[in-house]
Amino acid sequence: MTSRLAAAAILFALTNAWPTVAQTPTFSARTEVVRVDVLVTEKGQPVTGLRAADFQVLDNGVPQEVDLASFEQIPLNLVLVLDMSDSVAGERLEHLQLAGRALLEVLKPDDQAALITFSHVVTLGSSLTRDVGRVGTALSQAEPAGETALVDASYAGMMLGESDVGRALVIVFSDGLDTSSWLSPDAVLEAAKRTDAVVYSVSVSGPKATFLRELTELTGGSLFEIESMKDLRAVFLGILDEFRHRYLVSYSPRGVSPGGWHRIDVRVKSRGMAVKARPGYLAGSP
Repeated sequence: MTSRLAAAAILFALTNAWPTVAQTPTFSARTEVVRVDVLVTEKGQPVTGLRAADFQVLDNGVPQEVDLASFEQIPLNLVLVLDMSDSVAGERLEHLQLAGRALLEVLKPDDQAALITFSHVVTLGSSLTRDVGRVGTALSQAEPAGETALVDASYAGMMLGESDVGRALVIVFSDGLDTSSWLSPDAVLEAAKRTDAVVYSVSVSGPKATFLRELTELTGGSLFEIESMKDLRAVFLGILDEFRHRYLVSYSPRGVSPGGWHRIDVRVKSRGMAVKARPGYLAGSP
């Protein structure tokens, strides 16, 4: 099955509960605005109080004029993409549900949350909603069974995160490697080059999480490898706190080609500060 047909099959399976996902995700560069979530740290701590004038952005080496640098001003779309294969059972499931509920409890009134669970089937537990109680109920009702369609679920999570206005944070948890996805990792990584969503992932230490590492790097997020599920709650909350401290920098590309891969280099003019952002974007028709 080709990647396009596989993607269509995944979306068709979720259509009844998730009608908005059938739309093709539009990357903001195609509307002549590029949005980049940027984390700025100094000695490992987030830096606050920066303005647009403090940033320098190069698009394929060409300096750009930064239009906006906002901090915690745009509502969050939090998408939880959680492994529910048969290896996530018993105590592991309890820790996963505890960690997920902890995130829901600290969301702000204007934020939205959604839940996708996956085994060999990708399931929409809850679409984006401000009713976090509904998401929590869906999480409590999830039952582990089957294999692991990690790649398919990650793709669905990115699409869902961008299906409504707001900043999309996708948190993917898996305790194993993909065993049953239709989509290829390369196809989903290519899609990640067109998305504004930031993907963070958490993996239980063991098999090499190559796909998750590449996915997080392309979207400007991070991969956390944990030794014990007991660490999951703290890691989830740490991810949300870090994302809250990211700036949303935007610009209208000038002096660069309208299509193809664009390398982005985001800098802060003050010395001694570290900057984390996605490495670029893919513009033009998919």
